[in-house]
Amino acid sequence: MIDRKFVDRLVSQALKDSISRYVVAAVIANECLNVLLLERPRDEFLGGIYELPSGKVEEGESLLEALYRETREETGMNIRGIKEYLGYFDYLSKSKKKTRQFNFHVEVEDISQITLSEHSSYVWVSHEDLNKYRITDNVKNVLKKFWGF
Repeated sequence: MIDRKFVDRLVSQALKDSISRYVVAAVIANECLNVLLLERPRDEFLGGIYELPSGKVEEGESLLEALYRETREETGMNIRGIKEYLGYFDYLSKSKKKTRQFNFHVEVEDISQITLSEHSSYVWVSHEDLNKYRITDNVKNVLKKFWGF
């Protein structure tokens, strides 16, 4: 169950691993289990890469508060509930800070109304089409876990 205690354990482990910058990501699937990916603008850091709706956890904000906020900001959709925790991966941010991305499968209220604010486009990707898009190996691994591969 994903509750406050569970999230506190995730943060506690990250601190033990000397990581203090966190990002949360939402795996949003449609009825066919295709997953929403957003394309980063080409003139930005990692431009042209497709990624999950995600963003930095702000100071004083919990992982779950950030997940709800970032999903709404990046897609215009509101989370109805969190279905599953899909693990994490670590990477170096643009500013070379060690960062941990926590990934959650979420259910949203209305998947038909996508409003992009920070990305140039979006796609609904099936597991068969995963390799047709520029996606980092870390995100591919999260999606493979979601699809059960």
